[in-house]
Amino acid sequence: MNADAPVISGSSVVKLAQGVRLREDPVRGQTVLLAPERAMALDDIAVAIVEALDGERSLDQIADDFAQKFEAPVAQIAEDVKAFVHELANRRMLEFIE
Repeated sequence: MNADAPVISGSSVVKLAQGVRLREDPVRGQTVLLAPERAMALDDIAVAIVEALDGERSLDQIADDFAQKFEAPVAQIAEDVKAFVHELANRRMLEFIE
């Protein structure tokens, strides 16, 4: 684990870091997250999570919204959201608001 990585919890509020953009890659037919000198291919679930990282809602609020929208267990969604956000944080693609 990266010692410099922020602690991620359900109360974390994050948004994409400056210079990180969500873009469609027409050549590959998929959505990618672009950052300076790096890119990350995303599936539909990852795209939904990235789009929800608005810098206003906490990860718990996002998980609650997804649980209602997809009629899925909130605990499982919360774990998946936090795991993905942790991966983005390790890649320095996020800015933590709280």
